[in-house]
Amino acid sequence: MAWVEPIARVLEGAGVMIMVIGAIISTGVFAVAALRDRQFEQVYTRYRANLGRAILLGLEFLIAGDIIATILVEPTLQSVGSLGLIVLIRTFLSFSLEAEIEGHLPWRRHEKGTS
Repeated sequence: MAWVEPIARVLEGAGVMIMVIGAIISTGVFAVAALRDRQFEQVYTRYRANLGRAILLGLEFLIAGDIIATILVEPTLQSVGSLGLIVLIRTFLSFSLEAEIEGHLPWRRHEKGTS
């Protein structure tokens, strides 16, 4: 099982890199669009959505890395509780970001077209 720990670290590193690179690219696109379009509100809304998507994708990789890392240790009540808390917090962040990006809660997706 020694090969599993590097996989967990790679996933966690990938999650961080996705968020950092996503933030840099989103900010660059925002800066260019803000200077060119001069429609700040629309450009800013797109910027927040792009940044949120990068964070969401990075969080998914971090959660996968945490799950794999927890498998490595002897499962104790404390390690499983820590993992559960981490996943709960990151899941809440994911739902919050998705609601912010999409403009509605994920389970209300079907209602958007009907209202």
